[in-house]
Amino acid sequence: MAISIDPLTLRPPIRREFASEPKLCRFLLGMHTGDQEEETGKTYSWPSVLWLTGVDYFSTLGYQPGIALLAAGALSLPATGILIAVTLLAAVPVYCEVAKRSYAGQGSIALLESLLSGWKSKVFVLVLLGFAATDFVITMTLSAPDAARHAIANPYLHRLVGDAPIELTIGLLLLLAVVFFFGFNEAISLAQLVVIPYLILNLIALLRGALEVIRHGEVFSQWRISLAAHGDWTAIFVASALLFPKLALGLSGFETGVSVMPQIRNDGNGKDGTIPIGRILATRRLLFAAAVIMSVMLLLSSAVTTFLIPQSEYQEGGAAAGRTIAYLAHRLLGDAFGTIYDFSTIMILWFAGASAMAGLLNLIPRYLPRFGMAPRWVAYRRPLVLVLLGINIVITLVFRASVEAQGEAYATGVLALMLSAAIAVTIALAKESQYRKPQTILFAGYLFIVSIAFVYTLGDNVLERPDGIIIASTFILLLLIASAFSRSVRSTEMRISEVIFADEESAVLWNSISGKKVNLIPLHGSTASDRFQLERNIRAHYLFGGPLAFLHVYLRDNRSEFLATLRVRVRRDGEHYVIEARGAVAIANAIAYLSELLDPTSIVLSLTNKNLMKQSLAYLIWGEGETALMAYIILVRYWEWTKRETAPPQMFLMSG
Repeated sequence: MAISIDPLTLRPPIRREFASEPKLCRFLLGMHTGDQEEETGKTYSWPSVLWLTGVDYFSTLGYQPGIALLAAGALSLPATGILIAVTLLAAVPVYCEVAKRSYAGQGSIALLESLLSGWKSKVFVLVLLGFAATDFVITMTLSAPDAARHAIANPYLHRLVGDAPIELTIGLLLLLAVVFFFGFNEAISLAQLVVIPYLILNLIALLRGALEVIRHGEVFSQWRISLAAHGDWTAIFVASALLFPKLALGLSGFETGVSVMPQIRNDGNGKDGTIPIGRILATRRLLFAAAVIMSVMLLLSSAVTTFLIPQSEYQEGGAAAGRTIAYLAHRLLGDAFGTIYDFSTIMILWFAGASAMAGLLNLIPRYLPRFGMAPRWVAYRRPLVLVLLGINIVITLVFRASVEAQGEAYATGVLALMLSAAIAVTIALAKESQYRKPQTILFAGYLFIVSIAFVYTLGDNVLERPDGIIIASTFILLLLIASAFSRSVRSTEMRISEVIFADEESAVLWNSISGKKVNLIPLHGSTASDRFQLERNIRAHYLFGGPLAFLHVYLRDNRSEFLATLRVRVRRDGEHYVIEARGAVAIANAIAYLSELLDPTSIVLSLTNKNLMKQSLAYLIWGEGETALMAYIILVRYWEWTKRETAPPQMFLMSG
């Protein structure tokens, strides 16, 4: 029979004496990351949720055609065709499998974490978080300057905003931070109001452009002449394939498509009642629909912009630089329509930044605090928003609000997440193939080839445009340093999530000896001779009455986890008691936690007298080391923190 003790009694609240804190601290810590989340459980049909994905995915139409033209020129159209093929034949199958295995909306990072274990899992997740941070942060710092560029280029808005792209970009980022200071909910209705008009306006502009191409067939002939300079169709295909990594921005949005899964209505569970089959199938339809819509828009935009925009106009400093479709909207449909298009583009680009900010505010607290690798303030929205705002401003200044320059870094983050997803589902399918049909093995092989393709794409992107990996490496390095520092600082927390008794007898015995009735004696060995020897040493040096409770803590195999569930067994040994606790991640913390539950008369802690530096490292990494000294420090700090009202147990540090 398993009986639990509520561990919350040993967890002092983070907001202790919150009312007495300075006003600035109360303001910054006044909004938890979950305070603004809706807990109503309301879900929607997948076509409605599609637009949440579109905020990130479809917004790339604002700058993707211009980046493609700048990178590929006349090859933009065939290179975009390869991008579409990769989208439909690689990205969609990969993320359909991610949705099947990570249906809680945690994405490829959580899937990889579940397939690995120990410290390698933690480090791998931190590396992926660095790439994810690159993806989300660059989404904000790329979308904002592109929105600023559309505003500056508009003949009506230019009178209001002037010609200061960096200042306007920083202003948009500040506005984004202000909004999140007071809370932001990704409403389905708001996403629809932003995305649907944007797609309609794009379609109108592109169809008008297609009509212009039909009316002036010579532009097609001129393009074919430019294309012929690259050789025959085989040479064109090879050249386009080599250019594909530069167009990888068109793959962004699939992680968002998986992350919105909890918003999708589930029409039925699996046979065991736990797997939401209906939601998984609906998410697959959402991913496929988004990919098809984006593929059509990319192909149409690439064709129209390639045929109609002169090279001098889409080069940096040209009228169409970074805003090719807007350029055509003004030129072909007039400034009135162009202004409406610009406003819609500015809205979706700003909303894409908001979506990225919301993604980071959900992603960082989901992993780092659970790993013990983040300070407590990470759980609060406002301090985290300030940190992200500072990072956004620095990146904006470094890149001078250049859309084209940041596109390289953005592509690196997108491709790294794509690669992690492909590897994760390949490993998952490989493990499942030994129990399933041959087609599972073939599909795993296909996804392995997809993974190799993404390895090439990411590698080429890094070699050709190292800015992305430099930014990602900076994020990763900062995450590793901050995580190691936080893990060290938080190592003196109790680090126990729950205590479970192995049987009813253990629970009864525990209750009978708690509350100043025994002397707690932690020991390294677990045999009767170890207990006898330790008792003899204690009796020779200390005088106290009452029975002894010998405590032996067994560590779990995976000590990279920050919190642990202890399974406790209590039995009598003559006039004394033996307590065995299994599943700890750190011996000293488990001793301190159990001593607070037991509240003994005294605690005798045995020192090892070994090198303190080696012992400290062993404690931080493996949960061992100079446990007596650490248990003493943990308890003293805990008593100071909680301002214990009753008398604490007497503590004795014994050498040897």
